[in-house]
Amino acid sequence: MKMRVSAVQHHLHTIESFEEFAAQVEHYVKAAQEYESDFVLFPELFTTQLLSIGDASGKALPIDRLPDFTERYRDLFAGLARRTGMHLIGGTHIIAEGGRLYNAAHLFYPDGRVGEQRKLHMTPTEVKEWNMAAGNELNVFDTDRGRIAVIICYDMEFPEVARIARARGADVLFCPSCTDDRHGFHRVRYTCHARTIENQVYVVVTGTVGSLPTVDFMRMNFGQAAVLTPNDVPFPPGGIMAEGVINDDAVVTADLDLELLYRVRERGSVTTWRDRRTDLYPDWK
Repeated sequence: MKMRVSAVQHHLHTIESFEEFAAQVEHYVKAAQEYESDFVLFPELFTTQLLSIGDASGKALPIDRLPDFTERYRDLFAGLARRTGMHLIGGTHIIAEGGRLYNAAHLFYPDGRVGEQRKLHMTPTEVKEWNMAAGNELNVFDTDRGRIAVIICYDMEFPEVARIARARGADVLFCPSCTDDRHGFHRVRYTCHARTIENQVYVVVTGTVGSLPTVDFMRMNFGQAAVLTPNDVPFPPGGIMAEGVINDDAVVTADLDLELLYRVRERGSVTTWRDRRTDLYPDWK
């Protein structure tokens, strides 16, 4: 089984309407469609671009206004998924439930279904500045191209999350991220590489680029998309199948061979998944 994946380096800039946002999203989706991709990944928090539309006075909207766009966001991505026949991972969007805000990824299936994964570990900024709540469930998603999981940015820095996803059968981990400097970018990037080695899975990661000068805590972004592999002979020596140009507006595309993963798990130079000492750490079987 093979799947073609595209990761969007979504360029954040000030906009004046939801329609302008929708046109940019459709541009990226159509670019991926031209490559006949099966999955398209957008970055974490890319819908904060909608806050730059501003209020009647021109001031940027606060974070708790972002859920006002949820229905239009879902309709946009659901419609594009149906029309293109691709699975769209709509980055993350802030949703409201029970008086709390959640940072949630959405998987839009071509048949109209929508899967959701809430971020499990909140960064200090998300807690102190945006008063966000953490999700409490890790999901895996079955698709006609394989089983996947969506692990959101900071969540990738906790190895237990990816380990559980692999134990539940996920072969590809999609990581929408949003980082504002090199330190944050490399924290996510290096841990993505670690997760491919520990679990013998593919990781597709992307982040926001550009800037939102009027939106607090989204003024600067440092991002790059990449398709990462385990470090073993059948794969590229550095574990990088494809990557974009840092901080550029781009779509990065690559093919993932799942059968190759299965062979490496059985007969690779190292077999890290099979060689786990579950007698020593039985909680992580």
